[in-house]
Amino acid sequence: MNVAADSTVERSTAVGTAARPILAVKNIEVVYGSVILVLRGMSLEVPQGGIVALLGGNGAGKSTTLKSISTLLASERGAVTKGSIEFRGERVDKLTPGDMVGRGMVQVMEGRRCFGHLTVEENLITGAYARSVRGAQLRDELDKVYNYFPRLKVRRTSLAGYTSGGEQQMVAIGRAMMAKPSMLLLDEPSMGLAPQIVAEIFEIVRDLNQKEGVSILLAEQNTNVALKYADYGYILESGRIMMDGPAKALAENTDVKEFYLGISSEGRKSFRDMKSYRRRKRWL
Repeated sequence: MNVAADSTVERSTAVGTAARPILAVKNIEVVYGSVILVLRGMSLEVPQGGIVALLGGNGAGKSTTLKSISTLLASERGAVTKGSIEFRGERVDKLTPGDMVGRGMVQVMEGRRCFGHLTVEENLITGAYARSVRGAQLRDELDKVYNYFPRLKVRRTSLAGYTSGGEQQMVAIGRAMMAKPSMLLLDEPSMGLAPQIVAEIFEIVRDLNQKEGVSILLAEQNTNVALKYADYGYILESGRIMMDGPAKALAENTDVKEFYLGISSEGRKSFRDMKSYRRRKRWL
């Protein structure tokens, strides 16, 4: 069920351009261990310069979708068995993760994944390793990251493993920035963080999009925050896209409000009180 009457037109309007998407995932199927089917008929697009949210509960397939795009599935015995993934008009689902970074796509993994035994600044420098950046250029790019994340400049000599969860998320995003991406894949950037830190990180993500021109695909369980910052959204359940549309339309949709934000015409609800949850989801 698409919440937009004409999704093609509204999708272009949401980001102010009708140009060919920077990323196009076309009807992919993903299988783990040659046995477990995780994604079925998954299709989505990210316009050049847009922020697209991939929403859904735990286990819906959001992380698998991002790993399919960044070609990290092989490390988990997963594979794209049907469909195709195109980045900048070129099919990329058979490439390596290193190839994808070289083409300008970088994934920030769920759980932050910092090198705990390295300092904050050493973590950031690892992001530029593949580009062989040295000297003054490296310092200029570090300074740019520190301008976005002033807290990291203060903590630059601290071991990353001894920083807070919010600071580690900033390190992970800053490290990705050092690779000079044209597209970022962000996996659950709000996970385990206080609301104030979540808001701070999402503001920086929006700045990266608007000031640096980085296209962003964002996988999130925090539907309210994700739709606030995204241009367009897809709702994923059990490995399939069940609804998509402009972020504003999704945020105002009755089903989304009730089943993902816990808000109905009767006010805020608890999922424990919704005995008819599955029956009332009209897109199933």
